[in-house]
Amino acid sequence: MSKKIAFGAKPTAAPIAAAAESWVANRDSEKTKRMTIDVPESLHARVKSQCALRGTTIAHEVRRFLEKEIAK
Repeated sequence: MSKKIAFGAKPTAAPIAAAAESWVANRDSEKTKRMTIDVPESLHARVKSQCALRGTTIAHEVRRFLEKEIAK
């Protein structure tokens, strides 16, 4: 018994390249610096799940939080 599986056409890299070009063109012109922090696993899990529910990234939420706290 042989089973045949049909595969669709291989996707092109064009949409990915266009998305990358758009990101580069629209990002902030200010240089960025990387920050590394250690947090407890339980906190990381809570933050990650909240970001998933909001459809955002941890990095975005941390930047937003820092801007808000520093502005006070």
